[in-house]
Amino acid sequence: MKIVYIDMDDTLCNFKNSYKQSLIDRPEITWPHSQCGFFVHLEPLPQALETVNLLIESNKYDPYILTSPSVRNPNSYIEKRIWIEQYFGLNFCKKLIISPNKALNIGDYLIDDNVQGKGQENFQGELIHFGSKAFPNWESIARYLEI
Repeated sequence: MKIVYIDMDDTLCNFKNSYKQSLIDRPEITWPHSQCGFFVHLEPLPQALETVNLLIESNKYDPYILTSPSVRNPNSYIEKRIWIEQYFGLNFCKKLIISPNKALNIGDYLIDDNVQGKGQENFQGELIHFGSKAFPNWESIARYLEI
């Protein structure tokens, strides 16, 4: 089975919208993602949950969540774990990897909204750039991976 790593922020869940809304709601807080509860309440992106569930159920892929922590919010480790359980169940929490350097993981694919900055540029497998012209949404990724 091929190993697929999936980023969370702005790949599975909508970090940017929550960040922007927090700046509007609480302009006195410079770093909204430093607040307790920020990561737990992120909304899933369209078709993200469905596509990841197809990967989980497939016989072709072994999916993992590979996300970077927020150094401004030590609760991000816990909150990201809670988010995964909320949307994918307790068993999938065993597939959560939190690492500041994504290149340390060996796999076939990395689905990420960024192409550099957290080791994506040194990932040894194929980087699927979520939100790019080639992969603008989860439907395009599902077609590419043939799930």
